Amino acid sequence: MEDKSFKKKPRENPRRGKQGFAGGGSAPNCSGGGRGGQSRRTDGDRHRQVPKSKAREVQRNGEEYCSDNSLYGTAADSAETGEDSYCGIVAGRNSVRELLRSGRSIDKLFVRAGDREGSVTVLVAEAIKRKIPVVEATQEKLDSLSGGVNHQGVAAMAAQKEYTDIDSVLAAAAEKGEKPLIVIADGIEDPHNMGALIRCAECSGAHGVVIPKRRSCGITPVVVKASAGAIEHMAVVKVANIAQTVESLKKKGLWVFASEAGGTDFYEADFNVPAAIVFGSEGEGISRTVKEKCDFLISIPMYGKVNSLNVSTAASVILSRAARMQRGASAQ
Repeated sequence: MEDKSFKKKPRENPRRGKQGFAGGGSAPNCSGGGRGGQSRRTDGDRHRQVPKSKAREVQRNGEEYCSDNSLYGTAADSAETGEDSYCGIVAGRNSVRELLRSGRSIDKLFVRAGDREGSVTVLVAEAIKRKIPVVEATQEKLDSLSGGVNHQGVAAMAAQKEYTDIDSVLAAAAEKGEKPLIVIADGIEDPHNMGALIRCAECSGAHGVVIPKRRSCGITPVVVKASAGAIEHMAVVKVANIAQTVESLKKKGLWVFASEAGGTDFYEADFNVPAAIVFGSEGEGISRTVKEKCDFLISIPMYGKVNSLNVSTAASVILSRAARMQRGASAQ
């Protein structure tokens, strides 16, 4: 018997008539798995960054200190100051390379002492070309700056990553003459999954990623590293309420798809419309209130013994198909 717990009266799709993808079940399929969905705080979550409320760093004994003598800030600083913006460290060769390409302001490039071979020389040359100070640092200094991220001997001190808004994302899509494709991350707390999801979104040509202010991983050094630098080219929107954002997107003409177990095979979905696709948290999936507001519920069919995919793996599958349908139709 069909589970009608989340079956909705579908909106009329201008391309497919009155058809909706309805399904039930709360166990995550496309969006589950990953790293266990644990809401633990890792070393990577300890932002080695300077909150706006703190003074710029002061050179002293070869180290970079905030005015209160702490070696950069931590995530706790934002809770104390109420701020969520940082001037942060970007670590890793790929991440730094994409940072340089993005044109974002960079204060300094730190390179491990004696490590001037391979791709590092290209990064140093680009930094010198842009008149960015290049500082040789010890392994210990780089470890401290990157906060546990695998820095590969390179780290950059960059201006903060600016958040944007939904209207700006839609305007950017319109300027390109493309149908909007927006990714919504509903409560993804693991920074590795968040970074990988942003990477998938950027590679598929999505115009923006929406994340909630609470119960979600923000843009941390671990997220930047896991995105392999894709974060530098991706618009990120932080909102107070995902459910309300879904409603707002629908009013702006977008069709919202929820990637969750119990839905219709995603191969049957028509993504050649202005679309937003919701991917849920590692353990809980998409929240009930968000799911009920989505137009369609879609799933990736599973044929093996394991019944779920990591959220970023599922996103790569669904977003690739959505992008192909949108871009293929545009090309024709």
